[in-house]
Amino acid sequence: MRDMDWSDVGRALGATITATRRLGGGDINDAYRAELSDGRAVFVKRNARAAPDMFEAEAHGLEWLRAGPLRVPEVLAIGERFLVLELLQPSPRTEDFDETLGRGLAALHREHPERFGLARDNYIAYLPQSNAAHDDWATFYREERLRPQIERAGLRSDLRRRFDRLFERLDDLVGPAERPARLHGDLWGGNLHVDEVGAPCLIDPAVYGGHREVDLAMMRLFGGFGARVFAAYDEAYPLAPGSADRVLLYQLYPLLVHVNLFGGGYLGQVERALDRYL
Repeated sequence: MRDMDWSDVGRALGATITATRRLGGGDINDAYRAELSDGRAVFVKRNARAAPDMFEAEAHGLEWLRAGPLRVPEVLAIGERFLVLELLQPSPRTEDFDETLGRGLAALHREHPERFGLARDNYIAYLPQSNAAHDDWATFYREERLRPQIERAGLRSDLRRRFDRLFERLDDLVGPAERPARLHGDLWGGNLHVDEVGAPCLIDPAVYGGHREVDLAMMRLFGGFGARVFAAYDEAYPLAPGSADRVLLYQLYPLLVHVNLFGGGYLGQVERALDRYL
């Protein structure tokens, strides 16, 4: 990265950056550990192609989650092409890590926004995510989650017809009515971190008020979460009847997102999920 870019980050932090080290991790942004002249070490995300408000939206999402019971890194500075967060130095997980995560997520989901949606739009990875508010979940899931990804993907006509059939049944498929829950929105294993005392920490959110089973379905899609997490969650905040039958329904959104991020290799999983409901 050019010196001018690091100077911009330094000015935002009120210190000079004296050293940087690239970190592994995400597919979307570049990540660095940066050392500052005042002795601090911070975490910096960079993306030269980011939409001008992408990091602002992520910072808003982190702050929105900070009102909840689970650890979220503090936002230190924001620019159009960078985001600076507190640097979390992971320690070995505590013995009750899974229980803490399950109970904490249940408590987060018990915090209820007024409507399905959010006061601002944001992003999932680098894809725009509309959060226009709705009073019923089926409408929000269809219009603000599934339909935009279907349009972006340019699905073949037979798949679009299958989604049209799904939409005709969606009111009955989404489960019993529940109040909106405060969601992380992109809760796969890579967005779960461990802090310096071995406790769970949430990163990289795509927040909104939604159905709580969406977070849980995403957690099951790519693995990385132990059975005790889900058991502790259900002990603290029991799921409505039929939740197991809705997992594939709520995995359709992240699967369509992956089609748009990474290509048609995920279409088979989309079709198998549709098979469950048609």
